[in-house]
Amino acid sequence: MIRSIKSLFHHKPRKLAFKISFSYFLVILITVGFSYLVLYQITTNSAQKKVNEASLQTITSIQANVDLMIENVNNYSKMIFSDPNLQSLLRQGNVYSNLQIQSKVSAYLYNLMQAVPVIDSVHIFDNSGHRFSVGTEELPNFTGVNLDDAPWYEQVVQNKGKYMLRLNGSGTFSEGDSDGNFVSFIRLIRDIDNTSRLGILVINIKDDAFVQAYSNLLRQNLLEIAILDENNEIIVADSAEDQSDAVFKEILATNKERLEQQFQQNRSGVLTMSLHSQEYTTSYVSGGENQWKFVSITPHNTTKSTNKSLVLLALILLVVNGTIFFLSSFIISRSIINPIHKLLRSMNRAQSGNFMKINLELNSYEFEQLYNGYNHMIEKIDQLLKHMMEEQKTIRKAELNALQSQIKPHFLYNTLDSVSSLAMSGLNEQVCELVEALGSYYRLSVSKGREVITVGEEIEMVRNYLKIQEVRYQDVFEAQFDVDKNSCQSPIPKLIIQPLVENSLYHGIRPSGTKGTIRISSRSTEGIVTITISDDGIGMSKEEIDEILNTERKGQIKSFGLWGTMERLRIFYGNKDCIHINSVPGKGTHITLTIPNGVDTSWEN
Repeated sequence: MIRSIKSLFHHKPRKLAFKISFSYFLVILITVGFSYLVLYQITTNSAQKKVNEASLQTITSIQANVDLMIENVNNYSKMIFSDPNLQSLLRQGNVYSNLQIQSKVSAYLYNLMQAVPVIDSVHIFDNSGHRFSVGTEELPNFTGVNLDDAPWYEQVVQNKGKYMLRLNGSGTFSEGDSDGNFVSFIRLIRDIDNTSRLGILVINIKDDAFVQAYSNLLRQNLLEIAILDENNEIIVADSAEDQSDAVFKEILATNKERLEQQFQQNRSGVLTMSLHSQEYTTSYVSGGENQWKFVSITPHNTTKSTNKSLVLLALILLVVNGTIFFLSSFIISRSIINPIHKLLRSMNRAQSGNFMKINLELNSYEFEQLYNGYNHMIEKIDQLLKHMMEEQKTIRKAELNALQSQIKPHFLYNTLDSVSSLAMSGLNEQVCELVEALGSYYRLSVSKGREVITVGEEIEMVRNYLKIQEVRYQDVFEAQFDVDKNSCQSPIPKLIIQPLVENSLYHGIRPSGTKGTIRISSRSTEGIVTITISDDGIGMSKEEIDEILNTERKGQIKSFGLWGTMERLRIFYGNKDCIHINSVPGKGTHITLTIPNGVDTSWEN
């Protein structure tokens, strides 16, 4: 946030009037915002604490209601196995041994279920494994396994008459095509006379019965409630809105491991769970005789909604106070800012080269000193710029003339050395040709005092130079030219190509000991003239190239021609990157000159 505030001050609008006004507004914004955050956090925590306490109270009440319902079913189970007809039927060892008594038992059970809606079906097993069932609607199906093999059989026998609860009968029953769960209430049936075992009683309770036990609490508190069995499997999950049931179950499934850890650590508590970036407050109560868990889930936004009025009030205060302070500070700052605006306009004109003094009516001593200092600075800058431009032009011409005077003797010494060698060998005809080529070279080099000639004239000087060298170094090199006619009329500083060709001959081909080739080409494209000089001599390493590019001329005898050309191009074209060198040891060197197709008119005289 600090970075964004800084960027606002460093970008337009940069007016000081706005900055002063905005600074006041920002202070108000930060103060009110901080106060709002503190107040909002306090009220949110308080509201969340109340919601948590209410949730725990609610699920504790739900637990009591469910326990009461189970205890009622337990009492009804005692009424069932105490029925004389049922006792008589089971003492015979087969529930189908007396159909008349069986009919009476069926009628008794049916009437009981009509009076007690929580009971969905009743199943009676005799000691021989025969089953007798009565249901309010479609009867449940027994899976067909032997009673002795039922998952709960050994446990119910060990309980010696005490009931046990199993979700969906631990897989023993299938309640028709129903998608809901049911809880099986299972206990032994004992002979009321001698307490011997007569069979097993199973009472199935639909999950709807549990929802009805706490439905009033659910509607009043808008909670989402789930009941889990001893294995943390969902018995029932219901919410105040039916369409959120699926989301509710997904929350429980996603956070199942975390809930199990909480159940092991504490009998009750509150924790925060999340699903799809939405946070939920979860309250739970566990324990009890059946080891069931009661869980309630409340979205966090229900507590935030209680603070909407506070949010609205804070925003209104922020807008009103910010507007008042912004307008008042803007009005007060105008008297200070207007003289600064006039000074800024004059400074903007100075950026484009218009160095004009300013004359303004001032209302303070500080601004008078500021304006006088600015006018004095403008006068000095204008004088310094004019002097610098004249001095720079003189320095550039002096550097260029000095470099050319260094290069010309260098070439002349080599040429005279060749003439001397031919004369001593008695090759007079070749001496004449060499002198004519030298004269032609210098006529083009002098070029009536011009510093700038055409690429065609520069190429002609190179031809004369190589003609001179061919006389001296026969069978040492071969010259190849590939010149685009469109480039011949392009302007170029004198003596740019010849020193590079000389470098290729003396430092590239001759040291190789074999005949080599020097190639010179030029092309003109889109205002650029590209000239390349390449050879197949000994080449240079990367270190040697870096030394030439980055080292001063002092002591660099080997690369004098290359360095001098680089310096002349730097001075002539204002430090533009005009030369590129590619070289591989043992394979040769390739130099590319990229020359703008045009020159400063001050250099053409």
